[in-house]
Amino acid sequence: MNYTLHQLRVFYEIAENQSITRASEVLFLSQPAVSIQLKKFQDQFDIPLTEVIGRQLYVTDFGKEIALAAKTILDQAEEIRYKTLAYQGELVGQLKISVVSTAKYVMPYFLSGFLRKHKGVDLIMDVTNKSTVLASLDKNTADFTMMSVLPDSKQIEHLALMKNKLFLVASPRLIKEEGITEQNALQRLPLIFREPGSATRNAMENFLTQNKIFAQKKIELTSNEAVKQAMIAGLGCSITPLIGIRNELKRGDLKILNLPELPIISNWYLAWLKDKKFSPAASAYLAYVEQEKDQIIREQFAVFEEE
Repeated sequence: MNYTLHQLRVFYEIAENQSITRASEVLFLSQPAVSIQLKKFQDQFDIPLTEVIGRQLYVTDFGKEIALAAKTILDQAEEIRYKTLAYQGELVGQLKISVVSTAKYVMPYFLSGFLRKHKGVDLIMDVTNKSTVLASLDKNTADFTMMSVLPDSKQIEHLALMKNKLFLVASPRLIKEEGITEQNALQRLPLIFREPGSATRNAMENFLTQNKIFAQKKIELTSNEAVKQAMIAGLGCSITPLIGIRNELKRGDLKILNLPELPIISNWYLAWLKDKKFSPAASAYLAYVEQEKDQIIREQFAVFEEE
């Protein structure tokens, strides 16, 4: 047999995700490329690895056994790579990070320099909702998390990174068509909320309660990206983090509606368990952020730090 590590990796992801589409997303490959590799891999076996019933792909019992073997081989190959890099004096290992969805606009800038410097460190970053991020701390499945509201726990340590500013935002076209002013937008337009438990949602609800504003119509969406696209489409307005809409503001797709009570300002935090036993990679990363964060903020996020 002449299968390659690449084919093993492709098949493992197909088996893990039960889908060529999802495997292609994980591997950053096109669906045709994944299908071609699956066929080449299957051609080396007389027994089917997968079967398609209707439009659903299923992994056969034999395929499941091969997937397990593939995982073992891939892990061993990765161990060889780590040992080689370590022998050459390079930092090696995995860095596991869990971030709330809006932090995807921030976290990469605090990672890129570190990962360029340390080629032997692999990143596993989960972009998810707040409850899952908190669960990753409770279960100790992540080295670090990034969020804007810290849990009320003495078991958590944190490092403040940069300001998180939330503004009232809407489509300029919607404002013009509806004859809305900045002062009455919240009373007249549908309000678009994140899902319950979201820090952005909590901040928005607190603001509305404090100012005795009641939504005439509410729309609930489960991601910051969905909220942004809904606002661009003219479905309503929302109080949303500036960090996620700077390109849309530059293009004129969205507009900040200035109210004296806004913006709402909090901070982005890097957080971790107090008694966390850091790997060499995680320990090096924390030292890197502590040393470089001010420079990163000056170069990438100066506008977000201005009052």
